[in-house]
Amino acid sequence: MSEHHEHHEHHHEAEHAEQKANLPVILIGIIVALIFCVAIFSYQVAYTEKAVVIQLGKIKSVAEPGLHFRWPLPIQKIVKYDVRYRCFDGNIGKLEETPTADGKNITVAIFTVYRIGDLKRFQQAGGNIQSAEDELGRLMRTAKGAVIGSYRFDQLINSDPKKIAIPAMEKKMLAMIKDKAMNQYGLEVVSASIRQIGVPESPAKAIAERMISERKAEAAKYKSIGERESKQIRTLADEQRRKIITDAEAQAKRIRAEGDAAAAVHYAVFAKDPELAMFLRKLDSMRKIMGRRTTLVLDTSYAPFDILKFGSEQKPAKNAKPASR
Repeated sequence: MSEHHEHHEHHHEAEHAEQKANLPVILIGIIVALIFCVAIFSYQVAYTEKAVVIQLGKIKSVAEPGLHFRWPLPIQKIVKYDVRYRCFDGNIGKLEETPTADGKNITVAIFTVYRIGDLKRFQQAGGNIQSAEDELGRLMRTAKGAVIGSYRFDQLINSDPKKIAIPAMEKKMLAMIKDKAMNQYGLEVVSASIRQIGVPESPAKAIAERMISERKAEAAKYKSIGERESKQIRTLADEQRRKIITDAEAQAKRIRAEGDAAAAVHYAVFAKDPELAMFLRKLDSMRKIMGRRTTLVLDTSYAPFDILKFGSEQKPAKNAKPASR
């Protein structure tokens, strides 16, 4: 009996020792299982981040920093984003020439400070920070050109601080960028500032081109004035010409009338002796035809040369005086 009892006690002690040996393994297994369950059914969001919870392909919620419960994939997907503020100089037109309201070209660079403000909208727009910054860069370039173009050069660069309007410019640029950046990509832009102002690398060329443009405008103005004055001079000359012609025609009519009146007196005299009138007309024709030293061989049968005939063929007119040769 004593031997049997001792054997039983020895077997019980062996089992107890084996259980003690397996206890750490069991504890380690339980801990590993708990860690595995925590990894599958929970997630941690850092204090610099926020997370978008996507359930079955749709955005469910936005998680704040801390430890959160989740369903494992493919039920839920967790996308984390850094929501700290970023400084962005733009990626297009960083330092390019921009004309002011008074026609002077300057180089202006701006920068914005932003963060991902609306994670749902950012995720819906693609969730890509590079694409979002590309769009933000285009908004910055557009706002810069529009705002700088509405101010004069001396409102950007001036020795008198009271004339500088840079704070107002930055406020207008922020207003033009802020709403569009939020609506399109969920970006919260908190400031838009001018980083650098300068003059073009070739100011002489810009000045020359501006001077040429000004001179062309001035030349066009004088050309217009000259054409207007020329037209006025031509109009005045035409009026004077018409007046002179009208006066000359009136004078000619008056002279012709006086000549006709004088001729009428002579016609009355010639009517008394037609043969004398004919003889005098022929003499006058001979005077016009013959020069000082003229030799003609003509038939005296034709007038006015018939007055050269003598004798019975050509009788001088009554009361005519002999013509001197």
